[in-house]
Amino acid sequence: MKIGPKFKIAKRLGAPIFAKTQTQKFALSEARVGKRGKRRPGQMSDYKRQLLEKQKMRYTYGISEKQLRRYVDEAVEKSHQPIAVLMERLESRLDNVIYRLGLAKTRQMARQMVSHGHITVNGRKLTVPSHKVRENDEIAVRDGSRESIMFTSLGDTHEAAAVPAWLSFDLKKLTGTVKQKPVYDPAEALFDPAQVLEYYSR
Repeated sequence: MKIGPKFKIAKRLGAPIFAKTQTQKFALSEARVGKRGKRRPGQMSDYKRQLLEKQKMRYTYGISEKQLRRYVDEAVEKSHQPIAVLMERLESRLDNVIYRLGLAKTRQMARQMVSHGHITVNGRKLTVPSHKVRENDEIAVRDGSRESIMFTSLGDTHEAAAVPAWLSFDLKKLTGTVKQKPVYDPAEALFDPAQVLEYYSR
């Protein structure tokens, strides 16, 4: 999905949803905006607030409007707790799992890894970033890709502490396992899923 100028998008949405905006420069820029009083939540309509949260979710996971709408519809149809189901589906995307395992610094990079055939699931090469992983699935770097510069230097940059509890990762084998279903933690989200569901319920 082509995104556009990430810094401008993040400023418009008021959240550091891209890796390049998770910097001190962006934080200082937002602080200056706050001091000038340009963003006052009370002045924003419910629709505008919901739209912003929807866009934050879309850009965070790098998905299209059509994909997000499908995920929301499925979550609402399947459960009385659609927020948990929606977040589980988003987190279960193969590209997101690659990112969460620390194999890629960004979800965009993870999406490229999958699309270019560097990743296997249960021993089978997959090139579909939206593929839904399940409990006990084994995600690994394909044997033919292990000598790539993307992975040979991983030992120097990988942050084991950043791997969530629902995943496990073996750095030496470049293999990860889905231990359980993803668990949604509101404190970690840069968006409000409830507002997203409200947007699509109109």
